Amino acid sequence: MSTVLYITAHPHDHSTSFSLAVGEEFINAYSEANPTDKVIRLDLFNLDIPAIDADVFSGWGKLQSGSAFDQLSDAEQAKVARLGEIVDQFVAADKYVFVSPMWNFSFPPVLKAYIDAVSVAGKTFKYTPEGPVGLLTDKKGLHIQASGGVYSEGPAAVMESGFSYLKKISLFYGIPSFEPLFVEGMALSQDQGQAIKEKAIVKAKEVAASF
Repeated sequence: MSTVLYITAHPHDHSTSFSLAVGEEFINAYSEANPTDKVIRLDLFNLDIPAIDADVFSGWGKLQSGSAFDQLSDAEQAKVARLGEIVDQFVAADKYVFVSPMWNFSFPPVLKAYIDAVSVAGKTFKYTPEGPVGLLTDKKGLHIQASGGVYSEGPAAVMESGFSYLKKISLFYGIPSFEPLFVEGMALSQDQGQAIKEKAIVKAKEVAASF
């Protein structure tokens, strides 16, 4: 049995979001094909993700210096503990499905906050004399990204910073397989929006069968 983190970063729901509509079809098809797998849904817009701020750096520093956890301030304890829960959940999973819209060529900032929360030395990667080495070498991931324009190919591809960033960070973690599923071009052909979504849903179901 595998554990899948279904990680969404959109303030709307699947009835109005192209990315969530395709993502929902994907995860339903995946669950049907893998009924014994555990799917954990993480709605990042409704998840407590502490910012890595002065309290966090202070708390981490104290712990690294040998202080006991109960010697941290209340704010340090709360934030450090919560960040620990987030990264431990991430490491314990086997597969990751990220679903997001393209905002300003990237993704909503809440997704960056989540990535920052799970980018922890000793958990998702480690430092060595030869440089950092990823620790999640037995995982796999997928990114479902919707955008009004076309950024997966052509002249605008150089502007795409959503999937490309997640691909880089997945390689940093050592994840050997991290693929995209683009839902794009709706703003260029608004009358074709439904057809674009339906085509992406067919692709999503195909990917789900072997993910």
